Order: sequence, then C-alpha cells, then structure tokens
Amino acid sequence: MKKILEIHQYGETDIRFHTDLKPSEKTESIPGLVASVAFAMMTSLWGGNERDILAIIRALAIADLAVSVNREEMISLMDQDSRTFAKLIRDARKSFERNGGKAIFFEPGITPGKTKS
Repeated sequence: MKKILEIHQYGETDIRFHTDLKPSEKTESIPGLVASVAFAMMTSLWGGNERDILAIIRALAIADLAVSVNREEMISLMDQDSRTFAKLIRDARKSFERNGGKAIFFEPGITPGKTKS
C-alpha cells in the first residue's frame, strides 16, 4: 500500500502533508495516478463521503493556485490536462458500453446498494 496523500492539521495554521510518492522524481507516474484516482471516483463513490473529499480536494487546488507564481498558466495547464483525461474516460466508457457493459450514474451523496452485481 502506498500513501498517496495524508493531511494532518495540528492547529489553525499547522498543516502537514505526507506522501510515499515522489512525482518530482518520476513525473511519468502522474498520468497513471490521475487515471487511477478518476477510476476510483467513478466506481466506488468514495464510500459515500465524496462531497467532503471533493471539497478538500478543491480547497487544496484553490490554495495551490493562490500561491502559484503564474495562476493563469497553471489554470490553463490544468484545463488542458483535465480535458484530455475527460475525453479518454468518455471514450473508455463508450467502448465499455458498446461491448455490452452498462454504466450506472449516482447523484452526489447517493451510495450504491449493498447487493453485488
């Protein structure tokens, strides 16, 4: 098991981050991580706490952009990358459905039933 991201708050301003990954040393690992995270977000609904998790992820992104030297460039790069990944995910889902698979979408806050398919 790898620790992707762990965040602890020890006080109002004492927030510490920990990870086992070293993307600065292995930049080629990021696309695979994005794909894995996107797959988890689409399939498991994060155990029903996706609203809370997404709020934290967005807070991290906003904080990152707030301290970025070049916000506009960072936003542009994130937009391009997310557009590319969105297309890949849509294409994979369409292929899955063409081959007889069925995708079921749940609204935020709704967890799938406990029965297994």
